Amino acid sequence: EVQLVESGGGSVQAGGSLRLSCATSGFTSDDYAIGWFRQAPGKERKWVSCLVISDTSGSYADSVKGRFTISSNSAKNTVFLQMNNLKPEDTGVYYCAASTTPGPFLVVPDGYNYWGQGTQVTVSA
Repeated sequence: EVQLVESGGGSVQAGGSLRLSCATSGFTSDDYAIGWFRQAPGKERKWVSCLVISDTSGSYADSVKGRFTISSNSAKNTVFLQMNNLKPEDTGVYYCAASTTPGPFLVVPDGYNYWGQGTQVTVSA
């Protein structure tokens, strides 16, 4: 069974950095993608970034491009989201998700079939 466990959230001031981790297990091949989404209170869950695990470069929402970097470790069992120059609008619960059928729908929640429990990120002005 695929399992995802996020960690690394916390509270920082604007301009600070955090690195989120998504520890993964249960995949039977490298044909999957990991995405990061965030959800602010009262708002819908929005796509932030994704990485097809067999690729080396990720994709990013315009709002985080140039500030966030997605990567995986060499064992491909942990995906990181390095977040620099954080802004108050980056606040929310961050979820990692897995898609075992990576395709054109990696920018919406329905494109994923496994989810982690989420980790809170709070950025103060």
